[in-house]
Amino acid sequence: MKRLREEKVFKDPVHKYIYVQNETIWDLINTPEFQRLRRIRQLGTSFHTFHGAEHSRFSHSLGVYEITRKIISQFERNEYVDWPKEESLLCLAAALLHDVGHGPFSHSIEPVFGMRHEEWSRRIVLGETEVNRVLRDVSPLFPERVAAVIGKSYSKPIVVSLISSQLDADRMDYLLRDAYFTGVNYGTFDLERILRVLRPHGGRIVVKDSGMHAVEDYLMARYQMYWQVYFHPVTRSSEIILRKIFLRAKALLEEHYDFRFMVYPMREWLQRTITVKEYLLLDEPFVQMAIMQWIREDDPILADLCSRFMHRKLFKYVTMDTLDTAFVEDMKRAILQVGMDPAYYLEIDFPTDLPYDLYRPGGNEEKLPIYLLSDRDRLAEITDKSDIVRSISGIHKGQYEVYFPSEVAPGFH
Repeated sequence: MKRLREEKVFKDPVHKYIYVQNETIWDLINTPEFQRLRRIRQLGTSFHTFHGAEHSRFSHSLGVYEITRKIISQFERNEYVDWPKEESLLCLAAALLHDVGHGPFSHSIEPVFGMRHEEWSRRIVLGETEVNRVLRDVSPLFPERVAAVIGKSYSKPIVVSLISSQLDADRMDYLLRDAYFTGVNYGTFDLERILRVLRPHGGRIVVKDSGMHAVEDYLMARYQMYWQVYFHPVTRSSEIILRKIFLRAKALLEEHYDFRFMVYPMREWLQRTITVKEYLLLDEPFVQMAIMQWIREDDPILADLCSRFMHRKLFKYVTMDTLDTAFVEDMKRAILQVGMDPAYYLEIDFPTDLPYDLYRPGGNEEKLPIYLLSDRDRLAEITDKSDIVRSISGIHKGQYEVYFPSEVAPGFH
């Protein structure tokens, strides 16, 4: 790896300092595609719930890089034979770029546009971009290797697991960072202890069994953040309104509605014909400008939804353990009676579709379990050893929330 003449340092509220010693990493940070992440919030619409949640995908991506750098440094310092040293730069580049394809408001509106951010990240890495040029300077096939790690198809699972697994640099950074900026204590755990007990073993990342309690804290933090922050019903309300805005705009385009305001490349985005070059023009200031302009549209549904989102006039909600279909039908009738369309003003939400998930001991390849390594080199899945993890991994706490405008049913305030 080609080193910089002088180490670069970022001051960071979570990790204190982030160190860049490699020229390729420094060049990637300074590409327009990576700098764009400064204008994408890490937590989507959560700023409507937690006013401090204004942190960006840029700072999170640097944090994931830094955790990955620390893990690799520990592996190489201890000369673990199971760590493939030749993959170090690949891991660092993939850690830095794993979220480069995130669009405005992060996960909140991905379902409307039919493509997950991982696929956009791969397209940016492989496309005609500055990121691709920097990666090709390492080797002609380096962009394909980085894209394979991001897409979880790389031939060495140990490389993928550093960036995407049940105990990865991505999750560890976003838990600590999101807890810090939302002002909650749920997401805190002993990162340094976990980094000390990680081991490369048999083509995967495992945990020295003496570190089990630190991992328990991490999984408990993940469990608490899941329910208290990522699934917060007020955040879900703002996400629902945001999705309805774009669903309405798409419907109007299909009806050949004459928009007062429609700027390039918003139309292409809504029609799913957008190129990588056009996609990279999208950030949150751009989308918020469009939403603010749409408040003045002649279509009353689009104008109203945009006004609600920009001025935080969110939908109210009723929580149910089991869905009361009679209540839903009554609400539909009430919405119709005030002249609103239930397709845009009623939503039944069950919080299982978020990208943040609880620990599950079983697993597909993407979510392999956490294994503990004994002094005798024996592996045990963590729920076999930990009562705490076994308890929280078996909890299914999901509840239905029915969202509707407050003026429809003022008694539910």
